[in-house]
Amino acid sequence: MNIRALKAFRRKLSAGEPAYGLWITLESASLTELAVALGVDWVVVDAEHGNLDWKEIAEHIRAAVRSDTVVLVRIAERNTALAKRALDIGADGIVVPWMETAEQLEEAIRDCSYPPEGRRGIGGERATVWGQCLVEHTAEANEHVLVVPIIENVKAIPAVAAMCAVEDAEVFFFGPADFSASAGFRGQWEGPGVAEQILELKEIIRKAGKHCGLLTTSTENLLERREQGFRMLGLGADTGLLLRALHQLLKAAGVDRRPATSLDPKDGQALRDPLPQPPEAMRPERPEVITLSGKGPVVELQAGVIFEALAGQFNAARNLTTGIVTFQPQAELAPHTHPGSESITVLEGQAEVTVEGRVYRLGPLDNIVIPRWLPHAARNPDVKALSRLHVALAMTAPERELVTRTFPRVDMPAHSTGMPGLERVTRFVSAKRTFGIGPGAEFIDYFNAELMPGLEMSGGFGRFQPAGRLPAHIHDFDESICIIDGLATCVVEGRNYPMSGCATAMVPRGRVHYFVNQYEAPMAMIWVYAGPMPERIVVDAKCATEAGNPWK
Repeated sequence: MNIRALKAFRRKLSAGEPAYGLWITLESASLTELAVALGVDWVVVDAEHGNLDWKEIAEHIRAAVRSDTVVLVRIAERNTALAKRALDIGADGIVVPWMETAEQLEEAIRDCSYPPEGRRGIGGERATVWGQCLVEHTAEANEHVLVVPIIENVKAIPAVAAMCAVEDAEVFFFGPADFSASAGFRGQWEGPGVAEQILELKEIIRKAGKHCGLLTTSTENLLERREQGFRMLGLGADTGLLLRALHQLLKAAGVDRRPATSLDPKDGQALRDPLPQPPEAMRPERPEVITLSGKGPVVELQAGVIFEALAGQFNAARNLTTGIVTFQPQAELAPHTHPGSESITVLEGQAEVTVEGRVYRLGPLDNIVIPRWLPHAARNPDVKALSRLHVALAMTAPERELVTRTFPRVDMPAHSTGMPGLERVTRFVSAKRTFGIGPGAEFIDYFNAELMPGLEMSGGFGRFQPAGRLPAHIHDFDESICIIDGLATCVVEGRNYPMSGCATAMVPRGRVHYFVNQYEAPMAMIWVYAGPMPERIVVDAKCATEAGNPWK
């Protein structure tokens, strides 16, 4: 235990001075040596996430010996054995995740205290110079050990005042990402309202005479957090700082990209600055059209099966038709084919879709895509409730040809994702989510030419949390966007359209647009592009305003 460093750390906080630190997630102890050499006040070695083992953690602790840098270990959970082990190898304290109550915090402090105050066992390890300084270490450890709880769950909010009253609790840390996830905004650093909530909790902690901190995300954010009164300030994580520098250099070279979860460069997406305005060659010829549910052309396909078009030939869409098909209980659509691919997404009820005899049972927001000329049929298996499906066809005017050939029935497993090279099924509950395209937005790619080689269109599901939005952008093809849940605002070159209840926007090639959720509940959409890949060209936000409309 580095008592000199702990005293220096506490002196800074008591004087209202910031204590700067680094979050360590990588194996090399050279990172801690670099931080120590630069005089940082603290490092946290992360043993909750990642792959650090105890040997590597000990090397990080050893790298700070005889310095004024405090070394803390974030353990995986509040656990007596984990706390004892971190302290026995020489850590100056622990960081404990997911603290929700004063009782949990008191238990964490007992984990780190020798009897009679606590239950830390006395070990002849590095902290006691391998048993040579048992008397000296055990006499001073309880007084100096540092236990830092992380508040990262909205359930902890009512307990923060009580946690501040715990006698040996000195510093509280916030985890904005987990805090956001617990508030329903998974994948966001600070979801709607979370930033304000953290600031309110910070004030409660400061008024109690305690200190608080968090990781900062940029130079500007560091200065902002310091001004707000946070004192245990994380300059960043080792990986985050490295990536930030790499992105800056790659951006300067014009080759920056957004990586894929697979870590495969082929799956990444190029990152480009927004264009000041769209290319003149993409000047649009047609206006956008908003079609409300119940206002589109309606046709009865078969008894009990009604199709309402929401984008298509009637509103000048090209190479794309979308709409809602309603099946009465046990109604069915006979086997048929199309000269273009078809997407079917269940909005309400159930659907049974048969492709060459292969029978798939689909529930809400499950999707199936059938390539061109592949025989298929659909029915509502429910005897009481109707089903509603969102369908998209890769053609300007829908065409179908009935099929008389029969196929042996094969009931596909409930988890089946289709037949390679033929139909593709996306199960909503297990589908891969994509984040980062826009703040507060998550997406599922149901289909595109990469997932289904040769496919003519692309599309998927999107959910926007309150304040979620996309950047202003254009496409080199027409797009259909159907709002299937909540309320949305479609902005097209300064024209604002409130949308809900399966209202559908047909946005033609070249029109600058974006969607935003300006309401207090999440919003969801089904989007379909009349192009094989979900490619967008991001443009300056002013292009989506009336004043900055590039085509006026």
